Order: sequence, then structure tokens, then C-alpha cells
Amino acid sequence: MISHTHSHEDASLKNPQVSILIPSWNNLNQLKICLQSIAEHSRLSYQVIIHVNEGIDGTLEWLMENGVQYTHSQENIGICSAINRAYEKATADYIIYLNDDMYVLPAWDLHLVEALEQADPTKPAYASGTMIQSYAISASTIVADYGTKVESFAQTQLLQDFHAGKFIQPDWSGATWPPSCIHRRWWEMVFGYSEEFSPGFYSDIDFSMKLWNSGCRRFHGVSKSLVYHFGEQSTKRIRGLKNKNVKQARIRFLQKWGILPSTAVRHYLKSGQPFQECLPEPELTIDHARARLISFYYSSHKISQDLLKYLGVNVNQESNQYQNETESTAKA
Repeated sequence: MISHTHSHEDASLKNPQVSILIPSWNNLNQLKICLQSIAEHSRLSYQVIIHVNEGIDGTLEWLMENGVQYTHSQENIGICSAINRAYEKATADYIIYLNDDMYVLPAWDLHLVEALEQADPTKPAYASGTMIQSYAISASTIVADYGTKVESFAQTQLLQDFHAGKFIQPDWSGATWPPSCIHRRWWEMVFGYSEEFSPGFYSDIDFSMKLWNSGCRRFHGVSKSLVYHFGEQSTKRIRGLKNKNVKQARIRFLQKWGILPSTAVRHYLKSGQPFQECLPEPELTIDHARARLISFYYSSHKISQDLLKYLGVNVNQESNQYQNETESTAKA
């Protein structure tokens, strides 16, 4: 059983219970709030490692002045590569991935680790905390607006509502997005985040699917592990013209897994549904089969036109549909 030993980062580096990986791209003001919340609300000893993309806003200098561990790249290498680089300095058994535009609430880390310690240690397991945000990006999001910028952040009201029990809800299935926690054994089994998804769109769902493909069926959404999310501050800058980068990542996911990200979230991970310790195998549907055919098309496999016609698939029409589909799951 994990011990509830809260301590500051400097005292925790020798033997931390969790290593917290945070990619950051010229977002110092929100990073400061994120680190402040970790210091005030964590219950386990921890190590924080920031990967600084560029850092032309003073992030590097601030981290050095405050003795925070970091890795650095001169240019923005994206979320996937950033997390993997930060992981190289991680020393704890439990690895937590957190965004720099998140404010963690009391005992957020303890609840994540406790969820994993309930699992069979011989089988892979994955846990995600629950996001509070001004708009829903998943079925498990708690919709509540406490500000989207540092200047308008209603921190006091957020904490009052937290202590009043406003955010109580059941645990859910579909662990995918940060804050996410996994034992390093399973992180290394799937080789961390897939850098082909750089700058990061759908990389979270890809990570979950790599775990699924390696036998993981426990994707625990932890309702007591709460963070406030200011709302995709970095990904807004890299979507590309007409969401080009998002669409390309969707096609890449389709090529790799033979399904759409939305299919993975809904039919494999059962996102937002009541928590199940062992998720069942998904049922093969016509939509699932159609998506696989489109994935073969993008992978340059030859497909019988008669088979496509029999299933009612118009490749040009379907491929345009999948490219232009607007999904709330387009999350780095």
C-alpha cells in the first residue's frame, strides 16, 4: 500500500513515488500555476521533469532559478518526443503525464496511484484523472467554467466547490487523456509515446491502443483525481490551416490501427461508461469494417472494387468524410 507522504520536490528527488512529466511550449505563466498546484495539492513524494520546447518566453531561466528538472529542445519537437525525453530522467516506478495548462486539485496523485495498486500487478493497467473544463472534450469531462486564462482563473471558487463536493461522480472507463498514470514496466513495454504522431494529435489514444494491443483491459478513469484544464492552450497553435495537422493524424491513426480514433474511444475503451475492471472485446460492426477498408485504402493495399461496392463504400466519398470529420477526440 502506498504511503501518504507529502513532501516538496527537492526532498523527493532521491526516492520519489511518482515522476511527473510535463511538456511545455512557451507557456510559462500557466506552467507556474501548474507547478504551484502540484506543490500545494500533491500527497505523494514526487519528481517533476519539464520538457521545454523552445523556451523563448523565459521558461528555461525560470526553471533553472527554481531548481526544477528539465530537458530542452531548441525547437518545438511536439508532445510525443517531449514526453519521451522527459521520461529519460524519470526515477520513480509510477509515471504521470500532465499538461502545463492544468491545475491539479488536492490528492490528485494519490488517487491515481491507488487506482493502479488495486489492479493485478502482473497485468498492464492504465489510469486517468478527471478533467474539469469549460467545454466537454470527452464523455467524462466535468463541464464548469473557472476561466480559460491565468488572468481570469477563479482559483478560490474552484477550491471552494471542490471541498463542497460539487465534482463527485462515479469512476469511468476509457483512460486516455492526461493526467494519466502508469507503472514504468508497462510504459517501457509499449516504448512510451509514438513519435510518428508528432506534434501530438491522437497520441493519447494511440498510447491506449498500444496498451490494448499488449493485453491491457483496465483503463480506469478516476473520478477523485481531479484537474482543472484551461483548454488546449498549445494545440490551438499547431492545428494547421483548416485543421490540416489534425486530419493527417487521423489518417495516420486509421492506417496504423484500422479504425478511427472515435471508434477506439467508444467501442474499445468504452470512454465515459461505468468503470469495468476488464473491458470486453469490441463487437465488429459494419462501421468498424468500413473503417478498416478505408485504412487499407490509405495504406495502398489493393481492395476489390466489387467488395467495396457490395459493402456500399464509395472510397472518394468515405475518405473525404473521414478526413473532414470533426471529432472532440482531436486532443494532443
